[in-house]
Parts: sequence; structure tokens; C-alpha cells
Amino acid sequence: MAIKISGSTIIDDSRNISDAGNVNSTGVSTFASLRSTNINATGVTTSSGGFVGALTGNVTGNVTGNATGLSGTPDVTVGNIVGAALTLSGNLTVNGTQTIINTQTLEVADKTIGIGSTSSPSDALADGGGIIVYGTTNKSILWQDNSDSFTFSDGIDIKGAVETVSVGATYNLGGGRVVLECDAANGTVFTHNLSNGTVGIVSLRNFPATKNSVTTYTILFTQASIAPTAGVGNTTVGTGIGTNVRLTPLGVAGFTTSARVATASTVTLSTTASDIDIVTFAIHYNGSGTGTVGNYRTFATGNTGFRFGTVGF
Repeated sequence: MAIKISGSTIIDDSRNISDAGNVNSTGVSTFASLRSTNINATGVTTSSGGFVGALTGNVTGNVTGNATGLSGTPDVTVGNIVGAALTLSGNLTVNGTQTIINTQTLEVADKTIGIGSTSSPSDALADGGGIIVYGTTNKSILWQDNSDSFTFSDGIDIKGAVETVSVGATYNLGGGRVVLECDAANGTVFTHNLSNGTVGIVSLRNFPATKNSVTTYTILFTQASIAPTAGVGNTTVGTGIGTNVRLTPLGVAGFTTSARVATASTVTLSTTASDIDIVTFAIHYNGSGTGTVGNYRTFATGNTGFRFGTVGF
């Protein structure tokens, strides 16, 4: 059996409309309560007593009242939800191209937040991902795949920040000389004891090839303390620091060059045993082809001869 309502109808005697067929309403209908298999409303349907039981058919039009259960896989289109709060006890999946949240406070219980989620993540897909804070000019923290690093649009203030000091790796060149390799992945300050080998080549690796950037490496050299090599490592122009430099930017095969130094000479170290010399390299990349040595300028400067003074406690 089916009940068809073509005009405006008010049923408010607390009786239920129970029907195994359809309730079809083309007008404005108000019921004390509804029990039905299918409700097809092209007008406005209200129920002061609520929709009791499960609505297993189709509900179209405007429906007010309490709906107690939608079974099956119905398509539900909601234009607006008005109320003090909405609580979802299960998982929520949102498919679409844009999600806008207009709220004063956003709290997430999870300890981590995933950005750029995909079934096949890669560094290339993550390129440009991060956080943008809107302002007069936007502030951002974005991942850059070409430099393998995050880029901050503005300055950062890190309290208690310190630089990591690593021991420079060495590779034997023969003749008592070594390659001193300083890898930016391990830090930007390195140590090397010249008793372990006079430096023939300084290798600077894995610095980011970011346009118009300068990367610095600082090396703390300790002169040998045991004769006959005491105080003689890298003390002449021919064996000075910066004469032979190899640059290997992140993701680039690398190339050899030499550093620019004051008076077009080189950085020579102290001739006194056990002295400590501080040498700093600065690499400027102009942003052109990453594999062209001419697009990099390397500078070297040294503060040498550090030892305990004769005046003190």
C-alpha cells in the first residue's frame, strides 16, 4: 500500500503512519511521527514526533525532526548543519579538492601531522610542501628537493643553538698527504690533527646548491707535536690550505678548484708544534648551472697560531 499526499497535510493526533509501501508528499506535510519504508518528499516534510525506526528508502526535499538511522548506502547531501556541536564517533574521510575550516582553535590529538600524503611518496613530489602563514607578506617553511633542505622565507631565532663539531674524514694520497673531507651532512665545523697527515686536498661535500647562497665550513687544525713533523704541516704556499679544493654540491658530481685568499697566496698554518689554526671556507653559488665550476666562488681565510699565553693564572 502507498500513501500519496498531493497538498498540504497536517497530522498531529500522535498517531503513527506505518506503511510497508511509500509515503509520497508533493506539498507541505507535518506529521506527529513517521514510520515508513520510503519517504519521497518534493515539498517540505516535518515530524514533531521524530522519524522513529530506520529510514531505509529515499529521503528527498527538506526534512526536519529527528532521524534515527540510515541503513544501506544512501547518498546524503547536506547543505548546512546548524547546532552547538557535531560529534563523530567513527572515522571521517573527506574527498574533494578543498577543505576550509573556519575556527578560532584547532586541536589535534595526534603527535604528528602528515602533509602531502600519497600512496607512492617521493622527494620530488614533496618539493614545495610545507607550512604557509598568511600575513601582509606570507611566511613559509617549505621543502626544496634540489637542495635537500627546508627553506625559511624569513629569519629564524633558535635559542641555545650550537654547531655540531665533527672529525674530518681522511683519504690517503700517498707521500704523507691526505684528502681532508668535510661533509655538510655531518656539520659545518670539523677538526683535523696534522700528525695524521698533511692536507693535500680539502674536499667540501653536500652543501646545498641554492641560488645566491653562501655555505661556510670551519676547520680546526692542530699542528703535529712530535718531531720530525712537528709544526711543519701546510706551512708553505705549495702545501698551504686552499691551494687544492674539491667541491661536491648536493646532488652534483663535483669538480676541482682553488680558493681565493688574501694577497692571492694561500692560507699557511703555524710553524709551532701543537698550535691550533682556524681556517674558514665560504662557498658562494650564483644560481646558474649546478655542475659548472665557474658558477661557484670559494674563499678561504685563516686565524692561526692559537696557543696558551704566558700571562694568566
